[in-house]
Amino acid sequence: MVRASSVKVGSAKLVVICVGLLGFALVANFLWLSSSSSSSSFIVPTTTNITIAKHNNDAASSFGGEGRVLAAAYADLPAPQLKWQKMASAPVPRLDGAAIQINDLLFVFAGYGTIDLVHSHVDVYNFTTNTWGESFAMPKEMAHSHLGMVTDGRYIYIVTGQYGPQCRGPTAHTFVLDTKTRKWRDMPPLPVPRYAPATQLWRGRLHVMGGSKENRHTPGLEHWSLAVKDGKPLEKEWRSEIPIPRGGPHRSCVVVDDRLYVIGGQEGDFMAKPGSPIFKCSRRLEVVYGDVYMLDDEMKWKTLPSMPKPNSHIEFAWVVVNNSIVISGGTTEKHPVTKKMVLNGEVFQFNLNTLKWSVIGKLPFRVKTTLVGFWNGYLYFTSGQRDKGPDDPSPKKVIGEMYRTKLKLNV
Repeated sequence: MVRASSVKVGSAKLVVICVGLLGFALVANFLWLSSSSSSSSFIVPTTTNITIAKHNNDAASSFGGEGRVLAAAYADLPAPQLKWQKMASAPVPRLDGAAIQINDLLFVFAGYGTIDLVHSHVDVYNFTTNTWGESFAMPKEMAHSHLGMVTDGRYIYIVTGQYGPQCRGPTAHTFVLDTKTRKWRDMPPLPVPRYAPATQLWRGRLHVMGGSKENRHTPGLEHWSLAVKDGKPLEKEWRSEIPIPRGGPHRSCVVVDDRLYVIGGQEGDFMAKPGSPIFKCSRRLEVVYGDVYMLDDEMKWKTLPSMPKPNSHIEFAWVVVNNSIVISGGTTEKHPVTKKMVLNGEVFQFNLNTLKWSVIGKLPFRVKTTLVGFWNGYLYFTSGQRDKGPDDPSPKKVIGEMYRTKLKLNV
C-alpha cells in the first residue's frame, strides 16, 4: 500500500524535472539558431532567392559582395548591355577548341563537335572581309582538344592536349604550323602529357605550365620551357622552371610588356569512367578560382588582384587592347543548390596600369570556351557551349556562331 504523502512528493519532483527539461530545450534551441544563422555560407529561404557569400577579394566587394541577393538560377554580375552583331557562323560548331589571331586572320583549331565527335582541321576567319575562308587538315597525331597554343606572329606552336572524344587520354606531342606556307613540323615532346596547360612565348622560350595530369583530374604544378626561334626548337629537351603556385587547366595565359600573366582556371575535371571502353566522361569535383599570377624579371610568381568572380574555360577567350586584358565568358563555381555547372556571360577587363578589374559588358548569352579576336575596334567571339536560356546558366548547345561588338574600355 502506497502512502498519500509519498505520492505528493513524487508528483512535485516530476513537475520540477519536466520544467527543467523544457527550459533546457528552449535555451539549446536558441543557441543553435544563433549559431547556424551566423555560420551559414548561404541561406535558402522559401522564396526563389538565395544569398551568396562574399568572395574574399576586393574586386568581389565592388560588385555586390556580402549579402548580395541573386536569382536562384544564376549569379550574373551587374554589367552594361552591349550591342552585338551576328556575323557568319563557323563551318562547324566546336567546344574546347583553340584559336590564334595573326593580323586580320583568326585560325580556329580542332575541338569537340559533340561529346563523341572531335574535329581534326583548322578553319580560318578573315576579319577584313568578315568571311570564313579556307580549311586545312591537322597532323593525324595532333590532339583534338585541351590544347596549349601560342604564336610569334607567323608560327603557331601547339603543345600536348587530349587525343580523341569523350574523356580519352592526353598526348605529349608538340607541333609548329607555318601560317604562310600551311606546313607542319614536329617539335620535342613535352616531358609528360598534359590537358589544357597555360602556354606562352616569353623571352625567346616556349613556356608550358600547369594543366591537368594524365588522369585528367589531378592539377599539375610543373613548368617547362623550350628555346625556339622562327618556328624551330633550339634545344632537344625541355627545361624545368619555377613551378606555378596553383595548378589546373582552362586558364588565360598572356604576355604584356615583358611580363607573363596566368589568370583563372580550375582544379579538377571530368575523368574517364573506370572500365568504359569508350572512355565515357564521369563527373568529378571541380574547384573554379579567379587567381591571377605574374612572372617578371625576378622569376618569382607574384599574386595580383583576383577576378571579380571565379572563372575557368578561358584559355582562348582573351585579347590585349590598350594595356588591358579583356576576357569573354567562361565558367564559374557550381550552382549552390543544383550543383550544376554555371556559365559566365560577362566581359571582364583587367587594366594593367591600375591592376583593377571591371565588368564592361555582357555577351549575347552565357558561354564557355569562347574563341576571341579583336580587329578595327571590334571584339569578336565564336564557338563554345552556351547556356540553356536567360534563366538557366547551365550548359547546353555547342555553337559555331560568330558575334562582334564595338569595344569600349574603362579607363
